[in-house]
Amino acid sequence: MRKTILGTKERNSESISGGEVKRALITGISGFAGSHLAEFLLNEGIEVYGMIRWRSKLDNVTHIKDRLKLLETDIRDGHSVQRAIEESTPDYVFHLASQSFVPMSWRAPADTMETNVIGTIHLLEAIRQIKCDPVIQIAGSSEEYGMVYPDELPIKETNPLRPLSPYGVSKVAEDLLGCQYYRSYGLKIVVTRAFNHTGPRRGEVFVSSSFSKQIAEIEKGLIEPIIYAGNLSAKRDFSDVRDVVKAYWLAVTKCEYGEVYNICSGKERTVQSVLDLLLGMTNQKVEVKQDPSRMRPSDVDILQGDCTKFKEKTGWKPQIPFQKTIKDLLDYWRELV
Repeated sequence: MRKTILGTKERNSESISGGEVKRALITGISGFAGSHLAEFLLNEGIEVYGMIRWRSKLDNVTHIKDRLKLLETDIRDGHSVQRAIEESTPDYVFHLASQSFVPMSWRAPADTMETNVIGTIHLLEAIRQIKCDPVIQIAGSSEEYGMVYPDELPIKETNPLRPLSPYGVSKVAEDLLGCQYYRSYGLKIVVTRAFNHTGPRRGEVFVSSSFSKQIAEIEKGLIEPIIYAGNLSAKRDFSDVRDVVKAYWLAVTKCEYGEVYNICSGKERTVQSVLDLLLGMTNQKVEVKQDPSRMRPSDVDILQGDCTKFKEKTGWKPQIPFQKTIKDLLDYWRELV
């Protein structure tokens, strides 16, 4: 039987290399952020377990698969989740598994709720009943803020939550469940609200990756030189995924339980400016056309975060310039197509 982890102060002062090897469990390990987090944790000397579905594509973790302990689990099945917790007995749990594509949440709102909300309940209930006492990070989202007024910028954690999509509503529920399980049962939960993050391995349905893939395909002559886009005037706060997963690690090792923390760059960029940056990285002459199917029923006009609370607690700050993030993403698609 593995012993219970130490309290906050003792745990934070313990050397990873000098003491017992710590175990982390990542839900959604085969996804975009999950795969980058797995890489980061392995480099920190953490033993990494990950939940995967039997049909999960493992492309994102192929290069590190031999170093991972993968557990076939369905987050929507409570018994399945309980077995994964029992097998991994983690010191840290990073809850990243979700239906994360906002447009899909309008087409399949019930599925989004079942995966994101019921899945979170299954995870927290399993941890509570097994009593393995890990530190838990729940990955919320800037989409929880939704409709933000100009005088509320930049967005602090105390800003009202006015989600404008079923996805945003589901993340609010996850967020509040985390706070409730901390207060009701004493689970060691930290909630993070990451703003937009991108980089290599970003799914092609997401805006920066969609643009990058289309450019790579145009360069290879696979499609005509036209990029199809949705709302180019939306303003977002972008960070590099590799900076964000480091923030997730700092959240479980330095932050207060029961608290919520924004993770963001603090800078706003229009989607148009991201496209312009990418177009400046290719010699191809490209026409841009708006695609009505890529427009959302209701969209968030601007998301610009304030992560002062997180920075003061952890000392974190973004390290990777946005131009490098976008260049790495474009090169990823150039190699893939």
